[in-house]
Amino acid sequence: MRTSNVSVVLYLLLLLVSIENIVRVYGEDPTYGFTSVPLTEANFEVQKPYNIPVEQRYSFIDGVHRFWVYAHDKPYSPGSPTQPRTEIRIKGLDYHSGVWQFEGYGYVPKGTSGATIAQIHGAAHGATTLLLRIYNGDMRYYATDLVDKNLYDKWFRLNIIHDVDGGIVTVFIDGDKKYQTKDQGPGDLYFKCGVYAAPAHISNYMESRWRDIKIYKK
Repeated sequence: MRTSNVSVVLYLLLLLVSIENIVRVYGEDPTYGFTSVPLTEANFEVQKPYNIPVEQRYSFIDGVHRFWVYAHDKPYSPGSPTQPRTEIRIKGLDYHSGVWQFEGYGYVPKGTSGATIAQIHGAAHGATTLLLRIYNGDMRYYATDLVDKNLYDKWFRLNIIHDVDGGIVTVFIDGDKKYQTKDQGPGDLYFKCGVYAAPAHISNYMESRWRDIKIYKK
């Protein structure tokens, strides 16, 4: 084999090793094969305690959405039996079939506990298909299965893929597949993020921050 050919082979081997190392460090790209759906300000509907001005529970500064709520806050509408929340509801992109994906970079400050920070609303049975809650820094599926640990005080990339026709929901953190489960059947489905207090075992103050929110579909 000529020296030039040997050099080419060595270069290709080194390139493959580099790619493998990048994937190992940064994880897969869950958005591969998906098409990005354009978002405008009109797609972000803020839901907050009904008796408080929005600026007292939500801010958007330098590209970062900040949501906070207190355990004693009112629900989002008078007479609602639901828990306190400050959330963004992705509006105008409700879906009923196909494969859809939410992506966003989240941040949860230490002390927030018992708060849903991302969800898929809608289901054939019940109100939601997916709730991702933070309990003492760990992310759980509703209040049960562990999704990921030690998420306080750092930015993390969250990707939620919902294959409606296949009936499967998959959760990625920083490009790594962390959780997969069956969904709750078809319905009028949409994504939300922010803070929504759980029914029990919640901190007095709950906060999450989100940036670079995107929606994809196949």
